[in-house]
Amino acid sequence: MSTLPDSPVRLGTLRSASTHGFELRPDAETCARIAQDLGLLGLRKLRFAGQLIPDGKTDWRLEAQLGATVTQPCVVTLEPVTTRIDVTVARLYVADLPEIADSEDEEVEMPEDESVEPLPEVLDLRAVMQEELALNLPLYPRADGAELAQSTYAEPGVEAMSDDDAKPFAGLAELRKRLETKGENDPD
Repeated sequence: MSTLPDSPVRLGTLRSASTHGFELRPDAETCARIAQDLGLLGLRKLRFAGQLIPDGKTDWRLEAQLGATVTQPCVVTLEPVTTRIDVTVARLYVADLPEIADSEDEEVEMPEDESVEPLPEVLDLRAVMQEELALNLPLYPRADGAELAQSTYAEPGVEAMSDDDAKPFAGLAELRKRLETKGENDPD
């Protein structure tokens, strides 16, 4: 196995008879720039390591591990929330991938395997790393114990409806309660 130089990589210049390893560990300045691009409060311990494996005569498989520690604002309190991300990355770069039409009138069938991509002339491993990091960020990070408060609104003289009242069986529960109360008040 040979080790790749720093990104980007010209796939056409790689020997297709061997596997090519890589490891990216961006410095603090690059991590700060990536954090800013992704709207993060902080990013540290970013590492993207793996290998490019020949798949036939022209195609390449990327198998890698992405690890990072990210800090995002809590969606409820805006307090910093730190999350560790450790994911396996797998992509297949295929030379003969059918072109997707640009026309809005035509239907396009998407490939079942979403890890398949067209074979680029130059593969930017840093861009793949940043894209995978963005795809694996928690969508709604929450600080421990952070909960949304419940707000209820209604016209004067009308009882406000709660989230529990809107649940599918809430009406049945209310009906049951009224029937039980009516049964208790009826003389035998």
